[in-house]
Amino acid sequence: MINVYPIILTPTKCGYVVSVPDLDIDTQGKDIAEAIFMARDAIGLWGICEQDERRVIPNPSVTEPPHEVGELVAWVDIDFDEYRRKNDNRSVRRNITLPAWLDYAASKANINVSGFIQAALKEHLQVNNP
Repeated sequence: MINVYPIILTPTKCGYVVSVPDLDIDTQGKDIAEAIFMARDAIGLWGICEQDERRVIPNPSVTEPPHEVGELVAWVDIDFDEYRRKNDNRSVRRNITLPAWLDYAASKANINVSGFIQAALKEHLQVNNP
């Protein structure tokens, strides 16, 4: 389920401080795009930590939060289940099939087949999750 939380962006000399009033968390970014990206990441991380602790995640406000003149209000969408899937770094055992000659050549060249396949998949999918 996708939730949409209001955020407040406060301009500073170095970019923007971001407040998420519904969750009482803050982050920052060097420009609006980065600030919104960081807000989504902070909300996602906060949310899955709350889920792990079996705490209830508050529903987002449906009205604009109080803010000062010069501050910006934006709305950030987050799907906590999707965020968890994209940031799950557990190792998963996967059985693959290689011709014996290719496995032999990889072993002889000291190639870590698992690491090589991970790197190739990241490049092919154009993802860079640690």
